[in-house]
Amino acid sequence: MRDLAIATAALRASGRKALVAFLTAGYPDDATFHDLVLAAADAGSDVIEIGIPFSDPIADGPVIQAASNVALKRGVTLRSALRHAARLAPAVATPLVGMSYINPILTMGVTAFADEARDSGLAGVILPDVSFEESGAFRPVLRARGLAYIDLVAPTSDAARVRAIAGASSGFVYLVSVTGVTGARTAHPMGVSELADRVRAATETPVYVGFGVSTPEQAAGVAQHADGVIIGSRLIQLAGDGHPAQAGRRVGEFLAAARKAIDAGAVEREPGRATLGR
Repeated sequence: MRDLAIATAALRASGRKALVAFLTAGYPDDATFHDLVLAAADAGSDVIEIGIPFSDPIADGPVIQAASNVALKRGVTLRSALRHAARLAPAVATPLVGMSYINPILTMGVTAFADEARDSGLAGVILPDVSFEESGAFRPVLRARGLAYIDLVAPTSDAARVRAIAGASSGFVYLVSVTGVTGARTAHPMGVSELADRVRAATETPVYVGFGVSTPEQAAGVAQHADGVIIGSRLIQLAGDGHPAQAGRRVGEFLAAARKAIDAGAVEREPGRATLGR
């Protein structure tokens, strides 16, 4: 298990903007999911989120909901998702982060989940349906086992709330760019750059923007104002569109293009910089 806070701080210090890939555990099938994770790592992803399928994913749009339903029908559970992580963690240098809704964790038991998440090689956890005020029941248990607890900041958060959440988050702050659910969009919402600037000013923890990034050009634009970019729904679309044997290639090519666009934007901002890390 890698220390996510150390890894993301090192990325920021190097000037490299982080690329985060979200993939649903067990989608479209177990073998293809493993191919996707390996392809995402090879394409230059700095963090890989493993989405735990759940029947009522309130933060997710139709694409990820549909992928979760497929995985659930195939019998994917929280425990089997952690077993996937345990097999993948030794195969990639990229930190793996679990994104789960809270009900499966409560069913397993918070302490049991924290132990299994640590043993599986996860570096951090995101719980999108746990409010900041409720996170005290989970944050210390996870942090005690070396797992980063990654908080989400919404566009509606006021300055005081931004400071509180950003100050507590570890690994990175997940900045939700829209007041809605996940999903690929043709254009990024107005004001996301100002919002990212505001959150970054409130914390030394890296700030990564997610929800709605669906093209390499959008990723590069968002990265101008954030420390990293999270891409999910577009990758799930690519994973499910076409023959599963080619899913890794489709996702890998998209992420490689996003990596290139992000890095080119960073070089453009810093003309004297020859390299950006890896």
